[in-house]
Amino acid sequence: MDYKAEPCVTAHSPFNAASDSQELRGAMRGLGTDEQQIIDILTTRNNAQRQLISAAYATEFERDLIDDLKGELGGKFENVIVALMMPPVEYLCQQLHSAMAGMGTEEATLVEILCTKTNEEMQQIVASYEEQWGRPLAEQMCSETSGFFRRLLTLIVTGVRDPLNTPVDPDLAKDQASQLFAAGEAKLGTDEEVFNRIMSHASFPQLRLVFEEYKELTGQTIEQAIKHEMADELHEAMMAIVECVQSPAAFFANRLYKAMDGAGTDDDTLIRIIVSRSEIDLATIKQEFERIYNRTLHSAIEDSETSGDYKRALTALLGGA
Repeated sequence: MDYKAEPCVTAHSPFNAASDSQELRGAMRGLGTDEQQIIDILTTRNNAQRQLISAAYATEFERDLIDDLKGELGGKFENVIVALMMPPVEYLCQQLHSAMAGMGTEEATLVEILCTKTNEEMQQIVASYEEQWGRPLAEQMCSETSGFFRRLLTLIVTGVRDPLNTPVDPDLAKDQASQLFAAGEAKLGTDEEVFNRIMSHASFPQLRLVFEEYKELTGQTIEQAIKHEMADELHEAMMAIVECVQSPAAFFANRLYKAMDGAGTDDDTLIRIIVSRSEIDLATIKQEFERIYNRTLHSAIEDSETSGDYKRALTALLGGA
């Protein structure tokens, strides 16, 4: 299955960084702030263009655009706008750092960011994290997680996964499926090391073939096996890998639904997914959300506990309803 990733945010044309920087400065000068002007500009430019706007702003006004935006905005709306202004890899590193800061660890955030990445993407995150925080990501993560969950994330972070361009090997996929069966359903207890090794080493295209072979061999899906054999964070991490191998859009659509389901809204997850996927596959995620939940993502956000400029910024990133 070829995954068709369609973004919601693309390069704006015509584009003039100096003009945009002047309009943003005008939106923040004097009494009051023109939040809609800020939304209109920053949600319709891609990140590369936002970096050019930021550079033009610094040149023209000798001021830092993010600092000025922080000074004028507040709350969740400020979080969306600041996230948009950060280079994507730096933003994800900041989210990883926040998930591990202070008391407790947000394991779901680690899973969402780390288990969904190709090896090429992971290498960029690892390099950027150490540059930003002065500490290797693997080292920090090891101090915040434990057990087989820590081992799986460590393997992923240290870059053992085969590159995307590695040719798929049908014979190896049969063997890997057999290994997974022998390590799980075919024995009493579970050999988590075998699951960790295969799920962290094989490329996503290879894993897709492994899962097909597993069903052919056992009559059960790999999801059923993981449900029977794994628990807690390791279960969540394994399922994230499986879902992203099969359909990243469905994985993120489900995460968005859970972020808005029930009392309260998980704003951090909502912002992170919409911002970080906006230039990758947010349009595809919208389609999957509607297919799975029989309603548009736009309407779900409209009916959620978001409000005001925060809600307007999120829905603007979605483009058409």
